[in-house]
Parts: sequence; C-alpha cells; structure tokens
Amino acid sequence: MKILVIEDEKALAGSITSQLEKEGYLCEAAYDYPSGLEKIMIYNYDCVVVDINLPGGDGFSLVDNLKKSSSSTGIIIISARNSLDDKVRGLNTGSDDYLVKPFHFSELNARIKSLLRRRNFNGSNEIVFHEIKVDLNSRKVYVNNNEIVLYRKEFDLLMYFLSNKNHVLTKVAIAEHLWGDNIDSADSLDIVYSHIKNLRKKLLDKGSKDYIQSVYGIGYKFGEK
Repeated sequence: MKILVIEDEKALAGSITSQLEKEGYLCEAAYDYPSGLEKIMIYNYDCVVVDINLPGGDGFSLVDNLKKSSSSTGIIIISARNSLDDKVRGLNTGSDDYLVKPFHFSELNARIKSLLRRRNFNGSNEIVFHEIKVDLNSRKVYVNNNEIVLYRKEFDLLMYFLSNKNHVLTKVAIAEHLWGDNIDSADSLDIVYSHIKNLRKKLLDKGSKDYIQSVYGIGYKFGEK
C-alpha cells in the first residue's frame, strides 16, 4: 500500500515514514503545500496523512483538492489543533480521521490499517479470492491453504491486483504504485513485467489458476477470464 505523508516538521515526517516502511508500506513525503499538492495531482495513493498547518498553504485545502481528484484515497489529518471546530471541519471537508499531536505511532498505524481495511476490503483482516487467501496482519499468502513466500514487492503487487479486481491497470500505474516517484528515473518498465512473471509463477506453482491477464498495449488485469 502506498502512503503520502505531508508534514512540515521534517524530523516527524521522517520518523513516520520510517516506521510505516517497517510495516511494509511504500511511503513518500512532502514538506509544504505546493509539493504536497503536486504529488496528489500526479500520483495515486492509498492513504494520505496530512498536517493542517503547512508552509505555503492550508491542509484543509489539500484535503478538498484530493477529494475532488480521487475519492478512493483515504485521508488522515494530523494536527496540534485540538478544537472541536477543526475536527468537524476536517471531517466535513472529506478526511476519514483526525489525529491530534502528539500521538504514538502505534495509534497512527492502527488507524491507517483500519482505514485501508474499510476502504479496500470491507473491514476484514483476511482477503479470500477463490483459492488465494491473504492475512493482512501477518502479510502471509496462501494458495489452497499452502503458504506461498513472496518478496515485498510481489506481495504489494498482489495486493494492488486484489484491490483492483477486473480493472485494467497500466504498466505506469503499477510501477508508480510499487516504486513511487522513484520510477521516474527508471530506463524502462521491464521491471514490472519481471515482478508479474515471478508472482504468476509462484501462484501457479502452488496450484492457483492464472488470474493475471495481459491487456495488449495497455497493461494487466487481475480476475477470472
């Protein structure tokens, strides 16, 4: 899952992204309003964690822009402002949650997990798609109840497919989801094909049907043929 942290306190932003990466998320950071706005306009995220007070603009405005451009992205506001009016404004603007500073990382992590479960998997900790089962808490994957060992990017790729069943995903969208804006410096998107090839082989070797379909000239679709 891909998360953007928009926070002007670089030490706090670095701490949050570092801890989230240990949890298996792909994280990016922005430290002011203009760079945060640029990222949400160009890239897609599963969740955006945003402070209200930002250099160059207002966090509420970012939330408003994000809701207009992508209704599927989860939004958590983090702020030192603890007034009821600010909380109500944040929720009315379109955020899913409001967390007051200072907070423990474990609380933020729990709220992110809950938000992603609600938005992508109906609140469940377990995803089942025919013979494929994923335990979100342990990040373990099973095919016909036999565990399959996936590398981090392979797991992220499978989760992206499961979150977008029967939707055509372009190679660019897959690459950006897995590597963020770091993919801009890549020479080609062959790395996407390589990860899909490895994921497909591991699933098939455990007895899964082949749900990964190539869509000529566009990308891939995950679902029944």
